[in-house]
Amino acid sequence: LTVSLPSVGVKIYSVFFKLWLRHRLQTLATAGADTDPAAAAFGVSCRPDEATAPANPAFSAADGVASKDLHIDPNSSLSVRIFLSTPPPPSPHAHLLAHPRRASDPTPASASAGAPYRGYLPHAVSSPRAPASARRRLPIVVQFHGGGFVTGSSSAAANDAFCRRAVSYTHLDVYKRQASARRRLPIVVQFHGGGFVTGSSSAAANDAFCRRVAKLCDAIVVAVGYRLAPESRYPAAFEDGVKVLKWIAKQANLAMMSKVGGGVDTFGASTVEPWIAAHGDPARCVLLGASCGANIADYVTRKTVKDSKLFDPIKIVAQVLMYPFFIGSVPTHSEIRLANSYFYDKSTCILAWRLLLSEKEFNLDHHAANPLAPGRGGPPLKCMPPTLTVIAEHDWMRDRAIAYSEELRKVNVDAPVLDYKDTVHEFATLDVFLKTPQAQACAEDIAIWMKKYISLRGHEFSY
Repeated sequence: LTVSLPSVGVKIYSVFFKLWLRHRLQTLATAGADTDPAAAAFGVSCRPDEATAPANPAFSAADGVASKDLHIDPNSSLSVRIFLSTPPPPSPHAHLLAHPRRASDPTPASASAGAPYRGYLPHAVSSPRAPASARRRLPIVVQFHGGGFVTGSSSAAANDAFCRRAVSYTHLDVYKRQASARRRLPIVVQFHGGGFVTGSSSAAANDAFCRRVAKLCDAIVVAVGYRLAPESRYPAAFEDGVKVLKWIAKQANLAMMSKVGGGVDTFGASTVEPWIAAHGDPARCVLLGASCGANIADYVTRKTVKDSKLFDPIKIVAQVLMYPFFIGSVPTHSEIRLANSYFYDKSTCILAWRLLLSEKEFNLDHHAANPLAPGRGGPPLKCMPPTLTVIAEHDWMRDRAIAYSEELRKVNVDAPVLDYKDTVHEFATLDVFLKTPQAQACAEDIAIWMKKYISLRGHEFSY
């Protein structure tokens, strides 16, 4: 890229940002010592003084993306924000499956800008309060019982059982025909940055970035609001990532069971997340992490590679590590040369690691910090999915990210590196940089690469 960031503006903003960040980390370190154990288990996933963007279940007129928040774990503060781009136009054969539309029917929700997304219902018939255009229409079968004209009745046990079976088979046939006309979207699970101690899935900058990804990739984005340190130390944030992936797998399984009449009761069906159930394709899942979120994404990927059956039907087809928060005990060239770089200098980041790791286990070669640390364990690198790494020119963590990518390429994993000139750590996700050409180009480049693995037809572009 040839466009430079305003160096004077970056330097001035960076000075104040680093002072603010260091003060905040020191304040959290002091407050964390007095954290109640019960409160620590529940944790916090968003700081009260951070700028947040409200969820909007309507398709925005600006970008055509709807969003909503879900608190998925009653025992902790773990939450997710789901982003869904405007559904594609209906299949050219959809008119063969749908009932004829009458002039009295209201306009479908997805057809009007800013209209709330109505979702889908796991059962055959929707609520009578739903608009006619949102309900699924089923054929009507008129049945006449037997009995030689002198015996039998519509309420006879045998006739009742037969009719119930006929309804089940008819429902299944209609579902199969409707499902064949519905296009599934890949699922991108996103982990925000913030040094494990700040940031959230609902932060204004993270909301804008996820909307951009959902639009460019034509995907469902699940932003993870993991628990923050020091209230919840390692491995809370990492295990939250694993828990969210298992939750998505559970949603996919519940949706399939309820749709084919697999025995899920009304309560079980009501827990199905409709956006994921109606539009998500768990077989095309990508993990994307920014800064410390990249460390979490890589951890979750390793877990799924090692124990894939626990996450069935989820399949991780690729991962994207944006300026990962890697560090180690032996300094690299960039860690020495850029130790006092913009926004996130090395000493401040080490303080963040001290807030994440307990005093007993603090080690810069901890497996959460150094992906190439000796004895890290886990699956062999050759089993890892394709991994795209994004790095910034003025980021002291760049060398270790490059080294990890090189190790993946040595074992024939598709692991390109995108190096952006005149950029700093979090240049594509920090609020002050979101509208810069580098940030926009980075999101577009990620989308191009991801489409090689999430497109049903493949993609011709490569790096």
